[in-house]
Amino acid sequence: MAKHSLWQDEYWLLLMQLYLKKPEGVKPLYSRPLVELGLELHIPPQFLYEQMFKLRQLDTPRMERLWEKYGNSPKKLAKGVRMLRQMKGFNSADAFYQGVETVESWELDFKPLPEDETIKPVMLLMILDLYFRLTPNTMVVETPEIQELGKLIKMKPAEIVEIMDIYQICDPYLNRSEIILSPLMMPCQKMWQRFGNDSPEKLCALAAQMKEYFR
Repeated sequence: MAKHSLWQDEYWLLLMQLYLKKPEGVKPLYSRPLVELGLELHIPPQFLYEQMFKLRQLDTPRMERLWEKYGNSPKKLAKGVRMLRQMKGFNSADAFYQGVETVESWELDFKPLPEDETIKPVMLLMILDLYFRLTPNTMVVETPEIQELGKLIKMKPAEIVEIMDIYQICDPYLNRSEIILSPLMMPCQKMWQRFGNDSPEKLCALAAQMKEYFR
């Protein structure tokens, strides 16, 4: 992946602090701390994930100096991160990024929906993945897979079933013509447009990675 336009070398400190958090090492691609750092910097988790691999390689003088200075000094690292956030205006992100072009395509998946602030698109993605592995008759609150998903994404099974009902309306193979009056109709339709007509295997692989965000 090419260098991201918003990446700055000072951000190595933020990645190092995350890398050193227990369990020490490269964090999963969609782990919540990595996603939250990406949201903070407006930089996709995929880019930060690849940068984290570079961080541990120690194959440049810059990396060597970074580890020599901060690798065994968590207090010094924490101080450096704190100063960086203060200087860069992380507590006033709107002002910091004023005039800077940011693309929120991936970020929107992890932000609350305007239609329902208790739900994020990433939750709709997880529900759609399970939808393709169930039959309509099993899309009920008693189904163990629905209960397990509810525990993972912190949603009531009944709410998951309601969203699956909407996906059934979106599903052209079911040919259902009834109308469901729900504020989630549009977000579900958008999620279906993204993944519903593509390979279920791709969605399954992505959902498996996204599980890390909820753990």
